[in-house]
Amino acid sequence: MDHPRLRLGVLDIGSNSAHLRIADLSPGHGPAPVRSVKSAVRLAEATDREGVIGRPAVGRLVGAVREAAVAAAVSDVHELVPLATSALRDAANRDAVAAEVRAATGISIGFLSGEQEARLTFLAARRWYGWSAGPVLLADIGGGSTELAYGAGEEPEIALSLPLGAGRLTRHHLPARPPVPKKRRKALRRHVRSVLAETAAGIAERPAPVRAVATSKTFTQLARLCGAPKSKAGPYAARRLARRDLQDWIPRLATLSNEERAGLRGVRESRAHQILAGAIVAEAVMDVLSLEALDVCPWALREGIFLHRLDALTAGRPVGSPFTPAEGTGSLPPPVPVRPERRLRVAAAR
Repeated sequence: MDHPRLRLGVLDIGSNSAHLRIADLSPGHGPAPVRSVKSAVRLAEATDREGVIGRPAVGRLVGAVREAAVAAAVSDVHELVPLATSALRDAANRDAVAAEVRAATGISIGFLSGEQEARLTFLAARRWYGWSAGPVLLADIGGGSTELAYGAGEEPEIALSLPLGAGRLTRHHLPARPPVPKKRRKALRRHVRSVLAETAAGIAERPAPVRAVATSKTFTQLARLCGAPKSKAGPYAARRLARRDLQDWIPRLATLSNEERAGLRGVRESRAHQILAGAIVAEAVMDVLSLEALDVCPWALREGIFLHRLDALTAGRPVGSPFTPAEGTGSLPPPVPVRPERRLRVAAAR
């Protein structure tokens, strides 16, 4: 018997980039990658002290969404899920920016809460490692926030979003240009630990996880910096980030310029300026939660959304039916035409 197949596109608008991932979903199979399109938007660095995203970044975002819509149409995507994480979600002019994007492209950007991000990312990690992973602790460092989750099932018992993103902390707590004095570095570590101690106490009180997992570009690059396999080794290569290795790198990163950081193993130029803050958060998470190491999972938020939709497809929700990324996200807009000759269902959480 033929199984229904859905080609789903997820457009993830983050602090640095807008990344479209397209995958084919079919019951009984994992998401099958089809295409990936990534555009730099640099929303975080274009946000002023009042939280307003500047005009050049809005223009970049409009161009990125338009490019993603065209790529989705050309790739015969059935449903497109455009969503923004903390950089746009927390912006003071968020609604005006979203309205401008909608007017220019016809695409309605949705906003997941930080807790929903944590839950969907946890689902991805759980499916990747399976039930043999036992109770799982998840950590994900983004540009604007850090998500933590803990649980023994597919749904986490605890899901948190903390204002400890690598980009946010770099802008607010570190000098504009390295080197970073030891005093500033230690002050940032104290701030991160205080936030973690206040908000993550519930996780620290739970039984120790059987597997502690990290996702995100920040963790992936830190693991590579500390000796993990290259990306070309593929998703099945084991990647692990040890706290001791990271502790050795933090003082060195503080002395290097952004250009020198970008020359290090695994560190991309676009993230070199915030890699020190990311390393401080990663080390503090492991320290506060008594973790000696984290396994780096290749699946994260986008895969969590693929899996959530795949579950609905398996349960009999047909292709083209409304998509809800997570419980409590509200109603969804109707389908909109991306091209006159190709209509796409654009699903977005409000």
